[in-house]
Order: sequence, then structure tokens, then C-alpha cells
Amino acid sequence: MAMIRWEPVREINSIQQEMNRLFNTFFDTPAAGASGPDQRGRRWIPAMDLVERADHFVLEVDLPGLTEADVKVELEDNVLTISGDRKQDEQRRADGYYRLERAFGSFSRSLTLPEGIDAEGVSASFENGVLEVRVPKPEERKPRRVAISVGGDAPTMIEGDEAPANGQTAVTA
Repeated sequence: MAMIRWEPVREINSIQQEMNRLFNTFFDTPAAGASGPDQRGRRWIPAMDLVERADHFVLEVDLPGLTEADVKVELEDNVLTISGDRKQDEQRRADGYYRLERAFGSFSRSLTLPEGIDAEGVSASFENGVLEVRVPKPEERKPRRVAISVGGDAPTMIEGDEAPANGQTAVTA
């Protein structure tokens, strides 16, 4: 079982971000480029799936109508942020559409990743409007055995649960 260091400041930041997200859903301004009663208070938040595999995490984000140039993927301090902008086609407005249900504008999604992620191993691909980000799992820290010698005897490693007959002890660090 891996031990994770508790960082109260990070927890407070996480709570603050969630509260901001909650309040933004109630008091959000219309998305950039949105107009009309159907777009009032509407905000585009792309759907996202996170799957854990044996040796990596896979994040899939639905970004229909966007290209890889419209999307930015950043990793800073174990926080993966995906952001971008979906612009409304001005030609469609001129065509006389009556009802527009698709939201447009900027978006940003962030995930906190486990400690020890190798930023160089993160890769992203974009195909058919789906962004796939692969994040390798961090290597688990293995316990190191330290032998303690008693008296002038040479240290001996002890394996298993039984206590040694000569009084030597093994410590796991």
C-alpha cells in the first residue's frame, strides 16, 4: 500500500476550485459567441473519461469540431490541464438558423495526477474529434531492507515472519 503525504494547502485549493466550479454553473455568463435565449447561461464542458490500465492511465476527451491546433495539453505540478476554444462559424449565423443548441467558447478541464508522474512519458493523440492522453503510472517505491547487527556479528538479512534465533533484527525502511 502506497503512502501519500497529506498536503492541507492542496486540499484547500481543491475545495476552492470545486466551489468556484459550483458557483460558475449557477451564475455563469453566456459562452463567447453565444446569443439568443437558447444560449443564455450555457457553458461548454467537454465529456471526459479516465481509464486505469495496467501500466498507464488513459484520458479520453470528446472535442467534436476541433482540431489539434485548437487544443492545449499542459502538465504542471502533477496537474494535467486540457484547454481550448471552439469558435462559432459566422456563416451559419448568416444562414438564418432559428435554434442553436451547441455551445461555443473556451473550456478548461484539470485533473490532479498521482505523485511521481514522469512528465516526459505523457503522450497525446487526436483522432476523429477525440483527444487521447496517455499518462504512465509512477513506479511504486519498494521497501528497502536494512540489516542491523548485534554485537560484533556481521549483519544478516532476515526474511519471513519468524524471529531469528541469534537475536538479530531486520528493519524495513
